[in-house]
Amino acid sequence: MKAADMEWRKSSFSTASGDCVEIAWRKSSRSTAQNACVEMAFLAGAVAVRDSKNASGPTLAFPTVSWDAFRGDLRSREA
Repeated sequence: MKAADMEWRKSSFSTASGDCVEIAWRKSSRSTAQNACVEMAFLAGAVAVRDSKNASGPTLAFPTVSWDAFRGDLRSREA
């Protein structure tokens, strides 16, 4: 993953005193030109997923082991 592929966004959990948490969102390579886009952020022990058309909307977070199993299942279906 390249830094140029990431969008940095300050978390809503950041404080006014400068204690900030930032998340790097990466658009899926499977996203379409019709704006059917999913973005992921790789966190410590989890992967967050959101709809890129609604960046301030809800996100889902999956344990890394579950995300890896999901991706492995998708890859096996492509073969």
